[in-house]
Amino acid sequence: MQRSDHNVRDYLTSAIDRGAFAPGARLPTERELCEQLAVSRSAVRNALAVLEGEGRIVRIAGSGTYVSGAEANTNAAIRDLPMVTSPAQVMEARLTIEPQLAQLVASNGTAADFAAMQRCHEAGVAAKTLEEFETWDAALHEVIAEAARNPLVVEAYNLITRARDHGEWGALKKRSLTPERRAQYEADHERIVAALRQRDADLGEQELRKHLLRVRSNLLGL
Repeated sequence: MQRSDHNVRDYLTSAIDRGAFAPGARLPTERELCEQLAVSRSAVRNALAVLEGEGRIVRIAGSGTYVSGAEANTNAAIRDLPMVTSPAQVMEARLTIEPQLAQLVASNGTAADFAAMQRCHEAGVAAKTLEEFETWDAALHEVIAEAARNPLVVEAYNLITRARDHGEWGALKKRSLTPERRAQYEADHERIVAALRQRDADLGEQELRKHLLRVRSNLLGL
């Protein structure tokens, strides 16, 4: 290692040892370390590679670099997922998960679940502002996930909801949501809720997929 590489490694090792970066803590980005320590990007990368080889840190693609500690690293990565997930990735996840929920909801949903879906839909129709409509839109899809009665599905969908709360999603929705498109979404929701209340899994799956493809097209032009 060159002297600058050693300086970066010594800085990070000392910070970790004295608790400035606790187990599971995310380290500054490579750019931030370059600026803080006045070293090159290669010096930072070399030092991080050595620390990773020593087991002091863990690098998680798309999330960041964390101080070692298996459970802490996992929790930190999951916590940060919504912040590093793009709207396109949110839509990929929704299209993968949500249409399949219809099968579970048709089997496991209760009368109370279907009543809650109807209330969310009606509140969305009555919403006076975009923000209020988006709140009830998200609530409807959360209720559908909860009606699957599968805790793993619910937890996965909670991550999607948190990603939707991220500013980038809201900005895109605000720019893309015209009165005409909102009316389409409301009609989509009505058909989705009706199909699920009838426990028609195939129709529910079809309506959910059609709705999500419309949302993706309006948001991303795909």
